[in-house]
Amino acid sequence: MSEQSVLPPEASATPNTRKVFVKTYGCQMNVYDSDRMTDALSKDGYQATDVLEEADLVLLNTCHIREKAAEKVYSELGRLREMKKARAKGGREMVIGVTGCVAQAEGREILRRAPAVDLVVGPQTYHRLPDALRRAKGGERVVETDYAIEDKFEHLPAPEKAKTRARGVTAFLTVQEGCDKFCTFCVVPYTRGSEVSRPVSQIVAEAERLVEGGVREITLLGQNVNAWHGLGPDGGEWGLGDLLYRLAEIKGLARLRYTTSHPRDMDDRLIQAHRDLPALMPYLHLPVQSGSDRILKAMNRRHTAAEYIALIERIRAVQPELAISGDFIVGFPGETDRDFEDTMRLIETVGYAQAFSFKYSIRPGTPGAEMDGHVAEDVKSERLERLQALLFRQQRDFARGCVGKEIDLLLEKPGRMPGQLVGRSPWLQPVNVDAKVSEIGDIIRVRITDTGPNSLFAEAIG
Repeated sequence: MSEQSVLPPEASATPNTRKVFVKTYGCQMNVYDSDRMTDALSKDGYQATDVLEEADLVLLNTCHIREKAAEKVYSELGRLREMKKARAKGGREMVIGVTGCVAQAEGREILRRAPAVDLVVGPQTYHRLPDALRRAKGGERVVETDYAIEDKFEHLPAPEKAKTRARGVTAFLTVQEGCDKFCTFCVVPYTRGSEVSRPVSQIVAEAERLVEGGVREITLLGQNVNAWHGLGPDGGEWGLGDLLYRLAEIKGLARLRYTTSHPRDMDDRLIQAHRDLPALMPYLHLPVQSGSDRILKAMNRRHTAAEYIALIERIRAVQPELAISGDFIVGFPGETDRDFEDTMRLIETVGYAQAFSFKYSIRPGTPGAEMDGHVAEDVKSERLERLQALLFRQQRDFARGCVGKEIDLLLEKPGRMPGQLVGRSPWLQPVNVDAKVSEIGDIIRVRITDTGPNSLFAEAIG
């Protein structure tokens, strides 16, 4: 995933407004978290900016999934330290904070290694950010990484309609956090904690506010989103399928997506939703990680390759248009050539429209780090190259198979060419179309005419 800054400044800002710059690393949930932190800070007079040099407060919202994630953060903090020194010489304050999963994992170690940092806030406590900031400005070096007993979502202010509208016609909505699966390669249970699901009423209220602000597509987020089991309005426990049926009733909400899922949590009700709900896009990100049962067991995935394939066949039986995306790790400890070939066969069997693939890298504190049989880097590199070549061919073939299809396209942003707009296909690919008489937020009928390296091209019809 890419790194990005959050939100343009609002036109109503005055020259004396305090400004916050948020650099977001990693997953979609971090993007959502950055937006909510910005909303919380706006109540204290902070306006978001995408210009670092303007900022009175700089927050690095970090991700711990990728290799050497913490070192990248420390490198960035080194650059910010020099900027803070220069700012102080001019008599202007600059507060630096680290939030997100590296903050949770490193805690006070960040303060020790990076003296310029004023506050460290974990992902479960960012509703306390305004208070932490006040304490930091009073001279305290603040660390807030305890798992909060209170529900952070209840303590966060709702975003203003103008801000929702400025963020675009698509939006993320976190419904579940944490993970109880404890895959042996993964740090999420240690940085995000155990699985917690938001209640239906809270999710629906936030979705309705987003739609009132002009959002037409919502992607439900969770570290293990299809494990969501929230309190329903009837007092009973709902599953994700039930929630999707309820959200599909919101007038003006045209599209629904969800990510990321675990194969063990795809229940019958959720599969039925793919059959019954036109608003639920025919796209499913369902990581498998390996096609070898031996490696899947070592990863503690708790499913077999055959069970994964059978599950996809069940979903495709009710939604033939389904596009599958996945995650793959090559070179997990103990992986042999035969194990790797099992993964290649699974990919051939499933056929992926998109996928993410990585070489295994050690995450300190995870069981995988202590396993025997670590695979040599050159072997991992060779396997990854072969695997990505196969995935690229499948992605290319899927895109070519879209040419000639007619689809409904939600227009999201201007394109690079005059009169061009860009939206996402039902299968999440960017689609470029000349739509001079249409506007962002419209859903228009188009015919796919061509493919590019990473996008599709279309013409408006009807």
